[in-house]
Amino acid sequence: MEFGIFSVGDITEDPVKNTTPTETERIKAIASIAKKAEEAGIDVFAMGEHHNPPFAISSPATLLAYVGAQTEKIKLSTSTTLITTNDPVRIAEEYALLQHLVDGRLDIMLGRGNTAPVYPWFGKDIRQSLPLALENYNLLHKLWHNDVVDWEGNFRTPLQGFTSIPRPLDDVPPFVWHGSIRTPEIAEQAAYYGDGFFANGIFWPMSHFKRLINLYRNRYAHYGHGTADQAIVGVGAQTFIRKNSQDAIKEFRPYFDNAPVYKGGAPLEEVMAATPLLVGSPQQVIDRTLGLQEYFGDYQRQLYLVDHGGLPLKTVLEQLDILGEEVIPVLRKETAARQKVGTPPPPSHKDLVKARYGDNAPRQLRPNANRGDNVTGTSPYQDSDPNQPAVMPRI
Repeated sequence: MEFGIFSVGDITEDPVKNTTPTETERIKAIASIAKKAEEAGIDVFAMGEHHNPPFAISSPATLLAYVGAQTEKIKLSTSTTLITTNDPVRIAEEYALLQHLVDGRLDIMLGRGNTAPVYPWFGKDIRQSLPLALENYNLLHKLWHNDVVDWEGNFRTPLQGFTSIPRPLDDVPPFVWHGSIRTPEIAEQAAYYGDGFFANGIFWPMSHFKRLINLYRNRYAHYGHGTADQAIVGVGAQTFIRKNSQDAIKEFRPYFDNAPVYKGGAPLEEVMAATPLLVGSPQQVIDRTLGLQEYFGDYQRQLYLVDHGGLPLKTVLEQLDILGEEVIPVLRKETAARQKVGTPPPPSHKDLVKARYGDNAPRQLRPNANRGDNVTGTSPYQDSDPNQPAVMPRI
């Protein structure tokens, strides 16, 4: 299992200091958090996309490019990229370009988001959000797996003889996670394509996400990608850690009470009991995370939200040190020891390239970088994945 952090990029008043960062301060703080995560030995940094206050990051690709230029090892991802209101052509282009810039240490999480007003801002109808999500990903998949694309759908102008550029690095697209907090059709789509499914469990009871994960696993096997246990699953949680649980709860409570996603809802203790909100000592966070593995089955990616609700940067950086020094090393050892034999590792670009070309494929046998002609709509090469259906079946 790989362990990482994610941010939603909220700009929230610190309820203890009664100060609110500027946009500049918050954006640069998030970049500092990402760089610190690599220094702490954390595997993944993921950034969410929002287009409304109180959030700051409208372009995760821009932020990840900045972080990627200042890091060397940490895997970069999104949490999420809005598949409904972004043009799939732009997603294909921007994230393939970023994949080249960071030498393949990139994947992408797609989702519908949870902000209703964003749809009309981008000329979309929220009542069509699920058909939009399904159709847009069908197109994105086709753009990344075919050199020349003809496309006609319900939600964008047709494409004729179109080549998305740059082509994915090594002709292997970034691995895709489909993020969902409520929708079985998204789990179905992830299973159909053999992609990953990410359950961001900080919002709803864990029993709800267990049903979604089990649906995804069963349908993954149904579509012939492997057994249900070999499906690629990620889980989201939120954590706050201090030496003992009493100090953690006392310090975190005002931030929980003030956080955009929790304010006005159930009290802290109830949310901790029902969801993966992990507040306590290092050992308690270790035990709760291992409990998630037992509850959801073996999975490949665990992400923690660590900077939400106005937490000061200094406190967040302290959290990363605790995660990197006291929590994640133990979790790596314990989760590996508990995994079933045959559980697949987290997808990496290196492994995906190997799966496509084998161990000893000469570099020159890999497709050239820029194929296809957007003027004539022709390609001297066969489509990359001619056997993959362009559109998933109706469900």
